[in-house]
Amino acid sequence: MITRVSRKELDIEKYNTCITNALQTNVFGYSWYLDEVCTNWDVLVLNDYEAVMPIPWRKKYFLKYVYIPLWLIELGIYSPEVEDENEFLIELFDDFKFIETKTNTHNSFSMFHNSQKDYQRQVLYLKEAYKTLFYGYRKDRKKDLKRAAKNDLTERWNDKPEKLITLFKTNVGKRVRKIKEEDYDVLLRLMNVCIEKRKGEILSVYNGNNEIVASGFFLKHAKKATILVSSTDFKNRKNGANTFLINSAIYKYQPNFEVFDFGGSVMKSIATYFLSFGATTEKYIYLKHNNLPKLLRFFKK
Repeated sequence: MITRVSRKELDIEKYNTCITNALQTNVFGYSWYLDEVCTNWDVLVLNDYEAVMPIPWRKKYFLKYVYIPLWLIELGIYSPEVEDENEFLIELFDDFKFIETKTNTHNSFSMFHNSQKDYQRQVLYLKEAYKTLFYGYRKDRKKDLKRAAKNDLTERWNDKPEKLITLFKTNVGKRVRKIKEEDYDVLLRLMNVCIEKRKGEILSVYNGNNEIVASGFFLKHAKKATILVSSTDFKNRKNGANTFLINSAIYKYQPNFEVFDFGGSVMKSIATYFLSFGATTEKYIYLKHNNLPKLLRFFKK
């Protein structure tokens, strides 16, 4: 039996144990992560936490709806074994009239096809030695690394989160208008929590003048390293800094991790860039469901 449990009523220990033991385990499902990035969240729970589906939600015009929080790449259903995942959607669509959510690459549904859309993320499997992985880079990535060497770029791990946020805000952030100042506050708290729990770390790249030209925050969980957020200095885009940043992370994580997740992008140019590191494409399901009365459908499109 699937029941909807509020955050306040959640058995945190059982819930987080389910996330840890799940086939779909990732850092995004843990209660401490969701507490940082979600306005509100409930959970659909199967029996005694045999499987769970966290549900971020907000309220607008007295209507509750499911939304995708910033700084959260995937979510979906978590279980130690493959469950009948359609039952979760039946319950979800019954509880909420408007839904937007990302699942994960292990989730699949044989119902509600009109509410599903395939999205992609790019991942690099780290089973081979770094030299072999490097051999699989495309020529333009190798050229970037030569440019980085000529520009005397150096890596600096465990840099301050504030430096990454400032770099991101003044570059990528100017092109993404939906990011508000409070979203950066959330990101700062989130990075600090992840660092404290040893689930994340920062890598920055500096030029010969000791100026930061690239930086990224990497999540670490269950033998997977994931880029959560990164940015370069758009004024210096021909120095190979972004490629240098990603290559340095791959080099560090390869011995102890199995997967390097680029975080995915719906933009073809960015996806192509990630694939140029020898990455492959994995699909996951994006759910969008609008069953609002016709007079209210304008509130969310």
